[in-house]
Amino acid sequence: MSCCFSCCASLTCGLCTSTVSCISQKSARIGYCGLFGASLIVSWILREVGAPLLEKFPWIGSSDTHTKDWYQVQAVLRVSLGNFLFFGILALLMIGVKDQNDRRDSWHHGGWPAKLVVWLLLLVLAFFLPDAIILVYGFIAKFGAGLFLLIQVIILLDFTHSWNDAWVEKDEQKWYIALLAVSVGCYIAAFTVSGILFIWFNPSGYDCSINIFFLVMTMILAFVFAIIALHPTVNGSLLPASVMSLYCAYVCYTGLSSEPRDYECNGLNKSRAVSTSTLVLGMLTTVLSVLYSALRAGSSKTFLSPPSSPKLGESKPLLEEAEEGKAKKEEKEARPVSYSYSFFHLIFALASMYSAMLLSGWTSTYESSDLIDVGWTSVWVRIGTEWVTAVLYIWSLTAPLFFPDREFA
Repeated sequence: MSCCFSCCASLTCGLCTSTVSCISQKSARIGYCGLFGASLIVSWILREVGAPLLEKFPWIGSSDTHTKDWYQVQAVLRVSLGNFLFFGILALLMIGVKDQNDRRDSWHHGGWPAKLVVWLLLLVLAFFLPDAIILVYGFIAKFGAGLFLLIQVIILLDFTHSWNDAWVEKDEQKWYIALLAVSVGCYIAAFTVSGILFIWFNPSGYDCSINIFFLVMTMILAFVFAIIALHPTVNGSLLPASVMSLYCAYVCYTGLSSEPRDYECNGLNKSRAVSTSTLVLGMLTTVLSVLYSALRAGSSKTFLSPPSSPKLGESKPLLEEAEEGKAKKEEKEARPVSYSYSFFHLIFALASMYSAMLLSGWTSTYESSDLIDVGWTSVWVRIGTEWVTAVLYIWSLTAPLFFPDREFA
């Protein structure tokens, strides 16, 4: 039996080692995304079933006045704090990594067994911290989550402009037709969603002026996007305007669906499934945003690129090239990293804060309900995100008019 157990343990270790090696060779980003996804699952599970466990910790459940909601938020914030510390430490360690000759490049891509142990230890350590530290972290996490939403909007703007430029550069009629078709389709979807929201969140017999204001503003923004983008003095396009209009309609929906379930103007007040679906969409958006930010990090056109990444097509003086050629003969050529490792981990750290706010309803007062991401704080955060998105998009179109001497990539 001992021989059998020894063989099984050896095979298991070999399998884990080969898996980790495969992750390191293919893409470290897959491994980090796996850790982040695991933290979301742990947060969700502990939020739903972890309250009785936390009550047994004297340094956490030291008061008889603590409710189930209090323990739920505690569990979410503590898992988020452990995850934030893990990625925050990595972000600090990776500052200034410019090429693959840097020893820290191997830290980023390798050492997965050690990193997994550190990640688990930080998650466990977070549950031994006093309540005061968690309260402070919950307050700071609101601002970190807001910063993540801002970066998410910038990433979306970068994506829409890149998408439009890629199809325009093909300079073929079929791609222009595709641009028009997608643009019209996005606008139809945006106004269809707005029309449905008028039915759901403006029931007859109630004064729902705040909901009407949110919806009317969303439709006005869609028209404003199109007018500015198609103006002859603006170097814009209909595709980014339509995508941003659809995104604003979606954000407006998430905001209205976060209204308290006892609010008479919330037409979804009888459905908990809607709250869960909103959570799933929010988590999916978070994971996709983190993944896309990592993929876009190597672009020389965005602020996501590492500080030393050379631009394609950049030429150097012949004398400088000759001097560099001598140096390259003496030592191995340093290959620049394809994306900023520090910014990559910072995105995950901020996303950890955002996921905590999503699961706790953007509250640190521990007065949330059994429903996820519900409350007026969540509503205003979503609506505020929509308006910030609109301001940033309009600014991206009009900034060259105000500053003609500056180059806007």
